[in-house]
Amino acid sequence: MRIKRVETLHCDGGWRVLSFLKITTDTGPAGWSEFNESYGSRGLSAVIAGLGELITGGDPRPVIKISTQLQARTRQVRGGIAQQAIAAIENALLDIKAKDLGVSVCELFGGPVRSSLPVYWSHCGSYRLRHADLLGVSPLRGYDDIAALGAEVASRGFGALKTNVFDFDAPEPVMFMPGFAWTSGYPELNLSQNLIGKMTAQLAAFRDGAGPDTGLMLDLNYNFKTEGFIRAAQALEPYDLRWLELDTTDPSALAEIRAAAPMPIASGESLFGARSYQPFLDRGAIDVAIVDVIWNGLRDALASAAIADAYETNVAPHNFFGPLATLISAQFCATIPNFAIMEIDADDVPWRDEIVTRPPVIDGGCLQVPAGPGWGADVCEDVLAAHPPRW
Repeated sequence: MRIKRVETLHCDGGWRVLSFLKITTDTGPAGWSEFNESYGSRGLSAVIAGLGELITGGDPRPVIKISTQLQARTRQVRGGIAQQAIAAIENALLDIKAKDLGVSVCELFGGPVRSSLPVYWSHCGSYRLRHADLLGVSPLRGYDDIAALGAEVASRGFGALKTNVFDFDAPEPVMFMPGFAWTSGYPELNLSQNLIGKMTAQLAAFRDGAGPDTGLMLDLNYNFKTEGFIRAAQALEPYDLRWLELDTTDPSALAEIRAAAPMPIASGESLFGARSYQPFLDRGAIDVAIVDVIWNGLRDALASAAIADAYETNVAPHNFFGPLATLISAQFCATIPNFAIMEIDADDVPWRDEIVTRPPVIDGGCLQVPAGPGWGADVCEDVLAAHPPRW
């Protein structure tokens, strides 16, 4: 079996572009993976194409050999877009290998540990602020709408939700995201008393609507500096958060935040490889390690979960992409022993589940791990063609 072609395909995902990699072989199955070029990774397709030239004509089955060789070729620019490109290739090769053996990907690594994965509704309300028309739902325009959404989460069987910070006083309601320079507040990243009031009102509304048994999480991303994260965490104590999620590149700063926070701290979604997680774990900075399988590749994701397990720390996947990414993340969650809960976007464009041959199945707040070969589904190229990307 030899690699015949490495190609990237894209489709409209509403407010973003969904991107997929297909690796075709001469005598065996094709392998699929999903990658993300919409958030900070423009040009990723070109990097994948360049690395694809290095593997075309070779046997796709020695996956670790290929991945480590590609990492050696990109050693001078370790992490970032280079690693995301390797991850896309590696994940597609794992799909080929598992299909060739007639097993699911998690079985390649000794799984499954579990066949059902509790999930939480991520970006709860975030997309409804600006994209309600694409979703076919009513837009969020105030705290009464947030309470109603919390009730919807509970009624649909989700045991937990995660939201972002909303600003209803902007000209149009938006997610507050200065850490990505999307809204005002960049580059100083200061936390105002006014914003604390908005965060507490938002969580109070979610708690009122979702009830006392629904887990609440808030994602602060990179939006503040250390003292701002600490002030926010202390102000949010009354809402009994399952976790407060945030990102910083400084392990000591995160350890300081965790020591001052009255709730568990989740972090790590932007880290690449186990070596990047270790300093955070050494300092006791993380309660729940967030690992991105699409950006890291499954092999490095598993290594990161293993090192977290050595520190008695559970792991949750970072999963905000399309349906194939959800199936890939599900195989990761089915493989590791130290699994916490899985992220999923319940709000999405109407054609999302048409993109793959077997869409993710959620029942009773749990995602059922696909048992079919590879990731459990292939990408429907005719659906991609029917929804061309809008870059």
